Amino acid sequence: MTTAVLTLLNTLEPIAKLSTGRKRELAGLCFVEKVSKGINPLRMNVTHAKQVVYLIKGELELQFVGGGKELLRATDPAAKHPVICDQNLAGSLACTEVEILRIDNDLLDIMMTWDQLSTADDVLKNLPPDHADNDGKRNRTAVEWMRDTEVFSVAKLQSGVFSKVPVANIEAMFQRMERISTVAGQVIIQQGAVGDYYYLIEHGSLLVSRAEGVNATSVLVAELQAGDAFGEEALVSDNKRNATVTMKTDGQLLRLNKRDFVELLKEPMLTHVSREIAGAKVAEGAVWVDARLPSEYQYEHIDGAINLPLNEIRQLLSELDKSLTYVVYCQTGRRSSAAAFILGQHGLDVLVLDGGTRSYVM
Repeated sequence: MTTAVLTLLNTLEPIAKLSTGRKRELAGLCFVEKVSKGINPLRMNVTHAKQVVYLIKGELELQFVGGGKELLRATDPAAKHPVICDQNLAGSLACTEVEILRIDNDLLDIMMTWDQLSTADDVLKNLPPDHADNDGKRNRTAVEWMRDTEVFSVAKLQSGVFSKVPVANIEAMFQRMERISTVAGQVIIQQGAVGDYYYLIEHGSLLVSRAEGVNATSVLVAELQAGDAFGEEALVSDNKRNATVTMKTDGQLLRLNKRDFVELLKEPMLTHVSREIAGAKVAEGAVWVDARLPSEYQYEHIDGAINLPLNEIRQLLSELDKSLTYVVYCQTGRRSSAAAFILGQHGLDVLVLDGGTRSYVM
């Protein structure tokens, strides 16, 4: 079915203009619906317009406000474009059995925006020139990076860190991002070092290990794969690295230096709120999150808060409900900002208590 849908997408506008990778991704996210004669297949779309709808088989009568009607056939050139579901459309009627292709409106708009940005003249003219890696292979341009559906999948663009980045920042990010080739065993981040880069994994896998003391043995805490990001904790909290990250395999990473990360990603991503606003959000169903260590949490914490220590937060993500809002706090706001950034990267709705609990009575 996906192959058939992909062939179909290549005939539709403006979808046909999407990059090949995006069309493959979209083919698995849209669906074809058969509708019997006499049914209104657009009954939900007229009022909500949450879907882009194409007529791909049969005949459909479009009914307009004021009494006008129009017959749309799947063989008509107009059927290569979405059915216009605006305030002038009162309804529709399947004159024959029809087939409708439905696509989430926001999903398609994100894909189109991302792809068009990657080919915009003002982006292309500002791209740094390609240069050869150590192995003689040419670096991929930002155009190719933006179209990478593993690192920048539509799920990440819809609900991850990039969903909250202003369009202008996206352009700047790709102009400033650097691609590096790595080899198995190479240490990318050393625990205790000063934070300098934010990383995205293009290819390869990495191991995250942590030692709890100066002479303690390092313990493996996570394994990262293509599409994952790391290195943000030290940059957001302005602390030293809290873990060592080592290449498990050869690979390629994309990296953004600290100054650009803070300017382009951190600031748009984090929303700080006062204690009053945070309390109101919790009263409406939001959940307090304490990002400090368990010993700190046990000594004192805000009533009703759950404990998600910053150093364990990646392992605890699966326990969280994406339908809820989380208000994260620590003593000063540093650890809570880092925790909130990680949660936001994974599609959760997050707020940060401004100033931390030091500014308030627990």
